[in-house]
Amino acid sequence: MLDPYLAGHLDFMPGADAPILPPLEPGRYGMGLFAERDAQLVVPPGLEPDRPVPLMVLFHGGGGSAQKILPMMEQHAATKGFLLLVPQSQFPTWDLVIAGNGPDRERLDTALDAVAARFPIDPSRVCFAGHSDGGSYALSLGLTNGQFVTHIIVSSAGFMSVQRQSGAPRIFMSHGVNDEQIPIDRSARAHAALLREAGYDLTYMEYNGPHAYQPPVVALAVDFFLAPASARRGAVPVPS
Repeated sequence: MLDPYLAGHLDFMPGADAPILPPLEPGRYGMGLFAERDAQLVVPPGLEPDRPVPLMVLFHGGGGSAQKILPMMEQHAATKGFLLLVPQSQFPTWDLVIAGNGPDRERLDTALDAVAARFPIDPSRVCFAGHSDGGSYALSLGLTNGQFVTHIIVSSAGFMSVQRQSGAPRIFMSHGVNDEQIPIDRSARAHAALLREAGYDLTYMEYNGPHAYQPPVVALAVDFFLAPASARRGAVPVPS
């Protein structure tokens, strides 16, 4: 039997325990969990006390940081009213990319618990999102941890590594047709075919662009995350 933690299993479960610390005021915070490359948390304005709040976890690309990836989602979190947790890999990219699940998985569990210690998390709205290596990480860990991950937003991902599947998270996948760094034929198109064959609820979008997320596409992905549970978008047109 494969060790579940080596496969990427996370112990976190939203709603398992009530918050034990006071909530934070609106703003962006370093969480004070790690001496280097600490996780960041964006708290939107207008949260109602004791009301469960959606949570998105956003993973940066290879060689990236929280500071670089925050512009992808920070304004959406503030205006749409969801918590945005932005962990950082211990090394230049995520452990899964380098050698397998390890310290970054452990740090992620710690950060998720720290958020839940201050805010009640909506168990129907927990999203893993990311771009490039971060998209690969979001897809791989999201499919592995579908026992609590309800949505996955994948931008320009290069691979998915899934040793064991759990649950049935809904997936929004996008990729630029002009991506020269990670060509679409060997990544998004191949991944989409496998995910559809496996029966996942997949929204798939190709756009005319390079290896970079597109703000209009990100806005659609946020709507996908926050849409009613009964909504199913399916394939959407390619934007010009």
